[in-house]
Amino acid sequence: MSSKEVKAALKCAREAIKNKEFKEALKHCKAVLKLEKNNYNAWVFIGLAACELEQPDQSQTAYKKAVELEPEQLLAWQGLANLYEKTDQWDFKDELPNVYQKLVELYGSSEKNKCYELIRKLSDIYQSDKEYLKLAKVWLQLLQLKEEEAVDKKELLQLWQQMTHLLSECLYEKEQDRETQQHLLTAFEKAMVLTDPIPGEEHKKASADYIKCLSKLPDEEAKMKEACESMLSLYPNQSYPLEVLSSHYLRTGVQKEEAHSCFSRLLDLVPDSGLGHLGLGSKALQEGRYKDAIKGLEQGLKKMNSSQGWCNLAEAQLKMHRYSDSAASCSQALAVCVSGDEELRLKLLRVKLEASVRSGGEEAADQALETFSQLSDAEKDPNLVTFKGRAHLNKGQVDQALKISDYLVASNPDLAQGLVLRGLTQIAQGQQQLAEESFLKATTQNPDCGEYYFLLGKLYWDVGEETRKDRSKAHSHFLKAAKSDPHLGCAFRYLGHYYREVARDYGRAQGCFRKAFELDGTDVESGAASVDLSMEKGDMDTALAILQSVVEKATPGSAKWAWMRRGLYYLKVGEHQQAIADLQAALRADPEDWVCWECLGEAYLNRRSFTAALKAFGKAHQLQPGSIYSVYQAAAIKQTLGKFKEAVAEYLQVTAQQEYVPALKGLGECQLSLAKSLMEDCRDGGAIDLIQQAITNLFRAVELRPDLSCLWKLLGDACTAVSTVSPSRAQVLVPPLLAGLDPNTQGGTLTLAQILRVGERCYARALKLKSEVPSLWYDIGLNYYHQSTCPCPAVGDQNSPSLLLEKAQQCLKKAIMMDSGNHSYWNALGVISMSRGLENFALTQHCFIKSIQVEPNNVVAWTNLGTLYLKKDNIELAHKAFKIAQSLEPLYVNCWIGQALIAERVGSYDTMDLFRHTTELSTHMEGVKGYAYWVCSTLLDKSIRDTELYRYNIVQMNAISAAQVALTKYTERIQSDPDAFIMLGYLNEHLQLKRQALQSYLRGLELLQSKSSPDMLTFALSSYGRALCSLRRWDEAVKVYNSTPLQELSDLSWLALAYCRSGLLAESINSYERALALASSEKEKAYILTALALLQHRQGNLDSAKTLLFKCSVLQEPIPESLLCLCALGLVHGDATLASAALTELLKQGSSSGSVVEQRCLLTCALLALQGDFSTVQREASRAVHSNPGNPSLWALLSRLIPQYYPRKANGGAMAGHVACLSSMTQGKRALLHSGVNQLANGRHSGEDRHRNALKTMQRAVLLCPDDPAAWAGLMAACHTENTSCYLSGSAPSRQGLEQILMSVVSEKVSSVEEIERPLAQSLEAWVLQQTVTGLMMGGKLEQAEALCLQVLTVSPDHPAVLLSLRQVQCQRLLAAGCGTVLPDAVLEQLHNTVMANPSNLGAWPWLAEVYRSQGLLVQAVMALRQDLQLASQCGMQSRQIASLLRLALLALRPCMGGVTGNDWPQLVSEATTEALKLESSPMALLFQALLQYVTKMTARETRRLLERIVYFPSQGGLVTVMQVASWYLLRHLHAKNDQELINVLLQHAKMNGDERLLKFNLLLASSSS
Repeated sequence: MSSKEVKAALKCAREAIKNKEFKEALKHCKAVLKLEKNNYNAWVFIGLAACELEQPDQSQTAYKKAVELEPEQLLAWQGLANLYEKTDQWDFKDELPNVYQKLVELYGSSEKNKCYELIRKLSDIYQSDKEYLKLAKVWLQLLQLKEEEAVDKKELLQLWQQMTHLLSECLYEKEQDRETQQHLLTAFEKAMVLTDPIPGEEHKKASADYIKCLSKLPDEEAKMKEACESMLSLYPNQSYPLEVLSSHYLRTGVQKEEAHSCFSRLLDLVPDSGLGHLGLGSKALQEGRYKDAIKGLEQGLKKMNSSQGWCNLAEAQLKMHRYSDSAASCSQALAVCVSGDEELRLKLLRVKLEASVRSGGEEAADQALETFSQLSDAEKDPNLVTFKGRAHLNKGQVDQALKISDYLVASNPDLAQGLVLRGLTQIAQGQQQLAEESFLKATTQNPDCGEYYFLLGKLYWDVGEETRKDRSKAHSHFLKAAKSDPHLGCAFRYLGHYYREVARDYGRAQGCFRKAFELDGTDVESGAASVDLSMEKGDMDTALAILQSVVEKATPGSAKWAWMRRGLYYLKVGEHQQAIADLQAALRADPEDWVCWECLGEAYLNRRSFTAALKAFGKAHQLQPGSIYSVYQAAAIKQTLGKFKEAVAEYLQVTAQQEYVPALKGLGECQLSLAKSLMEDCRDGGAIDLIQQAITNLFRAVELRPDLSCLWKLLGDACTAVSTVSPSRAQVLVPPLLAGLDPNTQGGTLTLAQILRVGERCYARALKLKSEVPSLWYDIGLNYYHQSTCPCPAVGDQNSPSLLLEKAQQCLKKAIMMDSGNHSYWNALGVISMSRGLENFALTQHCFIKSIQVEPNNVVAWTNLGTLYLKKDNIELAHKAFKIAQSLEPLYVNCWIGQALIAERVGSYDTMDLFRHTTELSTHMEGVKGYAYWVCSTLLDKSIRDTELYRYNIVQMNAISAAQVALTKYTERIQSDPDAFIMLGYLNEHLQLKRQALQSYLRGLELLQSKSSPDMLTFALSSYGRALCSLRRWDEAVKVYNSTPLQELSDLSWLALAYCRSGLLAESINSYERALALASSEKEKAYILTALALLQHRQGNLDSAKTLLFKCSVLQEPIPESLLCLCALGLVHGDATLASAALTELLKQGSSSGSVVEQRCLLTCALLALQGDFSTVQREASRAVHSNPGNPSLWALLSRLIPQYYPRKANGGAMAGHVACLSSMTQGKRALLHSGVNQLANGRHSGEDRHRNALKTMQRAVLLCPDDPAAWAGLMAACHTENTSCYLSGSAPSRQGLEQILMSVVSEKVSSVEEIERPLAQSLEAWVLQQTVTGLMMGGKLEQAEALCLQVLTVSPDHPAVLLSLRQVQCQRLLAAGCGTVLPDAVLEQLHNTVMANPSNLGAWPWLAEVYRSQGLLVQAVMALRQDLQLASQCGMQSRQIASLLRLALLALRPCMGGVTGNDWPQLVSEATTEALKLESSPMALLFQALLQYVTKMTARETRRLLERIVYFPSQGGLVTVMQVASWYLLRHLHAKNDQELINVLLQHAKMNGDERLLKFNLLLASSSS
């Protein structure tokens, strides 16, 4: 092909590329290459087409071929660059910089923009690859081009600055290139030359960057200093160059004058510069100014973290013997030390090792050994090995330390530290003399070491008797140590001890201690000693300055000694808040310091923060149980807070350990306060006991300190406090010495008058000690006054009440003369002057008025003044005085009593309200009696019973109980007031407190015997007789009533009732007839006629009873009770017509009281039962409950009727009984028994519910009603139920052997019931007997059962029920004698006759049927069960009918299951189950039907349907046993049908219900079939 063809092909290739037909272009290019193998353009086109077709390797090959052909042509190089940029291959990326470099050369000066662009790309590549030298050369190339282009100065500056920025990153590389660094410095220099103005911000920034760069180049130190000086000359206020220089000097350790100047200049510019402080601190360290060094270094390190700074600080602290701080500083330095600085790290480890060893303690020793292990070749350095030995010694490892010391002494005999180690080891071994030799050798080897002298001096200080006496050797060595090492604080501390303890030079001692503390701020001993000495000298300012300096530097939880001493100082000067703060800070350091807790408690106490003080003293006592001070202060605080009982307990703790007078005093005060509080509540017996204890304890204190008048005064107060109680109660046993008896006697019990005389003597003794105290005269005056009111003067006492009052008056006058400004003294003088015997009313008025003038807000004086006016019948003035007293203090009871007395005198309706208010305020005898009188008067006034006033005063205000409580307290204290006892008896009677009422009436009668008050005596006797009747003491009541005039209707009525209950019916009728003559209203006559009718009926006069009751019904005011009696009469005699008519009339009367409603409901239910309508009985009771849901009696009645007439609802009956229990405690006691009977009927035992079952309920019933025989019978039934449940479940019964015990309890309770309840009780006793026999039979105790029956028959030979029980036991014994025993016909006949003798016995016929069945007499068994079914139908007992039908069906099913042929038995099963299902849905009847179908047609579909109905769809209340039996037969049916799918369904159902027995049965069936 010619050149034209080549050109044409190249043209076609170019057009194809232009049209993006790259494959076509490749064809044309290949055609060209066939003709012309080295055609440049063809290879370039191939490269381009291959690149676009994503064939990078072919494209690269083509481009490289073109480059080889013509290396100076741009086209191929551009294509190659484009290929490398587009393709993401690592080899292409590596070659790309070379391509860019070639393109830069080719572009040259022709296309500078493209050249600049390529240089930028090269720069980016070199920067990312961190090829800083190439990067520098590229930038220089760029800058050369720019300079050739003559660009402006600003653009050149920017390029040089960019170059410095890019190359500065090379300074952080590990391997730095010297050429690159020079290029960087050149760039900085060029940039700084081009920067203007000078000085200026840009130049300043460039200079700082230049200096920063130079600081990172160790070889350019000179340039760096020159640059820094140059910048400082231009910018003298800039600190950066100084900081760089300072950092350089610190790093290199150069501490020449120029370095010091640099540090100083830096601090002048920046006072808080960390570098400046570090530099000066390091300079001070080199110069030996360690204190200044520590201060400077610490200030510097607060600003910046420097490993060299920490190292220098550690060295300075080591020199100052602050070893713990030095070790901590080394740890900080090691944490920030760079990994490459190995020399500094080793230095730090050596310092840390020495500091840790010298710190002492096991923890520091462990740290030292760990540090030693980090030092390489440490074992070769004797000094380091010495520290290792001392570390072992600090840990108590003496043997290892000894080995090391021996090695060191042997290898380096002149090593002083080795000798010291050996000396320390010898001290640890107790070889003080050898240690002395070792220390002396060490001082010889190194005479300038203060530590060695100190160790030698300490050795002399601690050991040797001679050395102890003469401490001069120790003193001289301590002085040498201090001289050799002025920073050795421990040497100064021991010098302080020497001067204080030996030389007694406290000034020098204080100076030494202060010096020691200044050297070592952690030296608690020196600091505390310095402060203590300053305080002893009275130099409080110095002491406080030291303490202030310590606490200012202290961290939380440290400097306990300083905080505590300063706190004690503030406590002493009365700055309690500051003292508390300081003591709290001390406790943060040591929370277990009990002394500090006591001090804190004292501070709280002085600040009146009692609760906080109590907690502090409690903590102190917890930490130190032997400290009685904490307990005493806690008791004193509780006494202040009024917690007297707790205070007494803690005072007793103190006095049990020590006869501590303050504790005895506090104990007596608390007991006296408790006694006064009890007396305010009229609990005089307890008050007397406490007063007796107070007198005993106070006398113990007096025996210890008879010179304290306060103790005698308290003794007098205790004796005088007895005056409040009744004289009969005031019998106090006092110590014999106090009573004036022989000290060898046991002490005497003093009367009220005698104990008051003892109080008089105690006050006299107190006055003898302090006669100028007016309050003591006041106390003794009150004592005389109380003595004058005492009804029983002391034996041989010649002082009359008037004389005692005169003495009291004189004492009060004496007190007023000494202190006329005390209102209490004036008031007391007025009270005494008003007393009977003096009655100086003018003086009294004057005293009360003076008391008011002294203290206008004086409620007591105003009340007493009102009392004076009331006594003088000046009602108006009395009312004004009382009114003012009420306004001053509304809670003061006496002024309210005064107003009540005024209201009573003027006949106001507010009297009762006022007296009631007095009882609400507090218990005051006058107020209590007044309120009780008005309550009783209101109760006795029958004319106001239905008024609003009565309902408010009595009912709403709960007056009866309030008055009874208050009057009980009154009679407790005042036991000689018959009126109070009669009123108390009347109130107790209203509250149904019958025994208490009887006792009160009896006490009142005893007191009235000596008084001539016939009306009061008659009232008391009538009330006493009524109380006797309430307690059913009828004979005594008859005697009491016959001793009265019997002129009141109520007396005759109660007498008639007493006669009736005593069995004297004729006398009772006579009394009622006398009462009928006195009756004033139709209603009273109706009640008396009803009572006469009851008596006539009791005498057998039925017609007379009816006549009297009919007469009641025609009165103008008929009463429902007469109709109730008439209805009951009809029910008792079976006259349903009469009962129905009476009940109809009764219901016509409409609503009545709750008791009448209950009686109506009971009579209605009884009438329904009499008519045989048993199902309506429960509905009638339920209707009554719904109409009166708040009546607990109806709930109890419903609970009682359900188990008898509708046992299917026994669960509801139990709930009704529970409601009755919650509604009323009175009804609840009986309802609880009914609830238990319902649970028995429902079969609720502990196996079903552990908390709600019959046994639990019956136990509660017995607990609440222990005298009720029915409750004990119910408990027996519950125990029988539990035992039966255990037998059925297969477990052993846990309540066996209780039958006879419970039967004897029931017999005992039955014997004590009333005559009217005797028939029911006897029936219950008979049932209990049968239940006992049944229980013994169930437990297998047949002989005991038979003996019990024979024992009863000896007493009651004609008892058919017992005879039946005996026959049952005997039959059981015959059957149990041998398996398969056949009973003779005569025996069977005898059993039949016995059952016929008890035709109504519900359990007899089923038992006889079972006997017949056991003998194979199935027909006779069927007849017996039919007889039982007939009896159940006659009684209307549905549940009993169902049970009889099921027994009959089971009896007939057995022959069917046994394969007996014939249709009679299957037909009987079908009939019995059908009848049972008509009465109730019975799962048992369904099971019998299914089993009958199984027997007759085992594989029939109907069989499976019946069984599945029981298994999968059990009815509500279905028995588990029934379902399991059905499951067994269903499984057998399915196995017979070989229906594996249904078998699996049944087994899955069994697993869900936990029926393991069915699963085992399936395995047996499966194995037998296989």
